[in-house]
Amino acid sequence: MRVALIPALMLLALSPLAQAQTPAPTPVSESEASKPLAVVNGREIPALYGEMVKRDMAQGQPDSPQLDARVRDSLINLELLSQAAIKEGLENDPRIAAALNIRREDQLAKAYLEHYVKTHPVTDAEIQAAYDKAAATAVEEEYLVHHILVKTEAEANKIIANLNKKNIKFEDQAKKYSQDPGSAKNGGALDWADRGAYVKEFSDAMVALKKGETTQKPVKTQFGYHVIRLDDTRMPKLPPLDAVRGEIVKQLQQQRVRQAIEEVRAGAKIE
Repeated sequence: MRVALIPALMLLALSPLAQAQTPAPTPVSESEASKPLAVVNGREIPALYGEMVKRDMAQGQPDSPQLDARVRDSLINLELLSQAAIKEGLENDPRIAAALNIRREDQLAKAYLEHYVKTHPVTDAEIQAAYDKAAATAVEEEYLVHHILVKTEAEANKIIANLNKKNIKFEDQAKKYSQDPGSAKNGGALDWADRGAYVKEFSDAMVALKKGETTQKPVKTQFGYHVIRLDDTRMPKLPPLDAVRGEIVKQLQQQRVRQAIEEVRAGAKIE
């Protein structure tokens, strides 16, 4: 069953939003922060840099001496390359200066969005309201059907005539004649699905049937001619709120992010 809760928000092309919910690194103590991670040509690499980089490099790995060594080596390489760039005068390149400014603004924007989401937490009432709204709009009746697919209308009419005779089973006709490789071997059985899973001609004929009925005229679609039997219908069960709470929270937090952007734009003078 497909249950759409709230569409994901697409906010900015160049955006810090994807990382706005990233947990902050474990803070270092004052004594640790005062100790440099390394000293490269007289320039200190602060320990805090290591904590920040470790968060991105860890990718779910547990903390370890090997990870610490990788982080330290990466920052040393970064510092050496940075010093080399300065020596070559590259920091004066307008494009480099622009890139540095964009990175700074990107980090500040992330920090603001994290702060905004933290100070405007999603409430239980909002979660329940979002769930209830989805429940009222996202559920469609599902159908259980068998079908037989053939190339010509004449073949379909012959099968319908056969099925109207006694002791002729739909499943046997499907195994013998159906050209749908996915269902023929199962007697034409299809899985539970809502009408949106089928092409319009098929679904229109399907929903017009009563339980146990078979179409008395071939149903033409882009795939050929169908004979359809409706076996049962049901209203699908929504997953419980607890099962989708995390997804709802994330999507509501994305709404908070959009709200934050709208608020700062509303109070800005943009020329």
